[in-house]
Amino acid sequence: MRGKITSHRARATIASQLYNAKQPFSLFELQEWLGHRSPESTRHYAKITPTRLAKSFADAGYFARNLRSIAVLIDRDVVENGRAGFEPWKYYDLGHGLCSYDFFDQCPHRMACARCDFYIPKSSTKSQLLEAKQNLLRMNQTITLTDEERAAIDDGVVLYENLLDRLAAIPTPDSNK
Repeated sequence: MRGKITSHRARATIASQLYNAKQPFSLFELQEWLGHRSPESTRHYAKITPTRLAKSFADAGYFARNLRSIAVLIDRDVVENGRAGFEPWKYYDLGHGLCSYDFFDQCPHRMACARCDFYIPKSSTKSQLLEAKQNLLRMNQTITLTDEERAAIDDGVVLYENLLDRLAAIPTPDSNK
């Protein structure tokens, strides 16, 4: 408890409720309603509730903009036979090919996979045989995109080419062989 209940505390409570209402008062409307000369005085009354803050965060769409879902193929034969530590067992479906790098979601080259040994083009026999397997488990995984990746997706080919140029000097995961 913060002390005695006073008319001033009641006024502050009502002001906060009006500021956090379903149809909230703006700071300037609240300033007028309270009769303040300065918006700074009003800011002391306008406390944002955690619910309103969470709604504002959700409305901003940060997660929707920065997350993408990607299909993942799991070769259950490899996993069930204990060979997962020795040969690829998880494949990220890139549309044009598959990536067998276990840490694809952390790979800086995940939009420039064609130059990597973990990349398997869809037109290859290996890719076709894998996708035809009976014991294949299909899943989706959500990955967080970097700002550059999101821009490349949203803004097109020029940014994609810039990303490829920037990544040219960064070693691919397989270059440590």
